[in-house]
Amino acid sequence: MAKRRKHHETIAELERSLRYMSVIIKQKGREILNDYNITPPQFVALQWLFDLGEMTIGDLSSKMYLACSTTTDLIDRMEKTGLVTRAKDEQDRRIVRVVLLERGKKLIEEVIAKRQNYLAEVVCEYDRAEVELLCENLQKLHKEMSSE
Repeated sequence: MAKRRKHHETIAELERSLRYMSVIIKQKGREILNDYNITPPQFVALQWLFDLGEMTIGDLSSKMYLACSTTTDLIDRMEKTGLVTRAKDEQDRRIVRVVLLERGKKLIEEVIAKRQNYLAEVVCEYDRAEVELLCENLQKLHKEMSSE
């Protein structure tokens, strides 16, 4: 019984830590975005396009958990600032894909580099093995959560 209670307390602490870290990461990410003319939802859209390549507005909406109309407005604004463009699918001209432009790619790369620099500062006192173990465990947790 004591082991179960201890395990439950550990899980509760893990959840709390992840929740608090999520808030800090989101806040730090917003601070970094202040140096750019981009909103957090636009950044999320650019990340998906950067990671997965071109996609339809419907696919992007699903990834972002947004209505298609909201995503369309988001894409309109990013298109006006030269971050993305719309392109007709070569196999089916009825399908329109959102394509990340070079300016959008550079923006994402700069922002991610700043986020990685921040994280490097946070773990600067960790030794290499600790960082590698943390990374492995977080990847394992992410894999488990993604497979649900």
